[in-house]
Amino acid sequence: QVQLVESGGGLVQPGGSLRLSCAASGTIFSIYTMGWYRQAPGKQRELVASITSGGTTNYADSVKGRFTISRGNAKNTVNLEMNSLKPEDTAVYYCNAGWRTREYWGQGTQVTVSS
Repeated sequence: QVQLVESGGGLVQPGGSLRLSCAASGTIFSIYTMGWYRQAPGKQRELVASITSGGTTNYADSVKGRFTISRGNAKNTVNLEMNSLKPEDTAVYYCNAGWRTREYWGQGTQVTVSS
């Protein structure tokens, strides 16, 4: 079956860095747009960053210059390098893969930025 499995969340101090990874399996993810969303308590889920099969990236304004999204060579993995983290980056981060009408989500990984 299709699975997206995230890893790399945790607790980090403001100004620190974390790297999230998502491994996808069960279908041909090389054709999918993959991305990261986040949801903070009491807020709606929002797009953080995405990357198409061709490598075109898109970032939320709040993370531009601090976060970098990339895909593995096999294109079934997607990573999110997060630098200069702020308390407002605290959220559950979800991996997402989409192609036409098909969309899949990971289970989420908690990122907490706090001193």
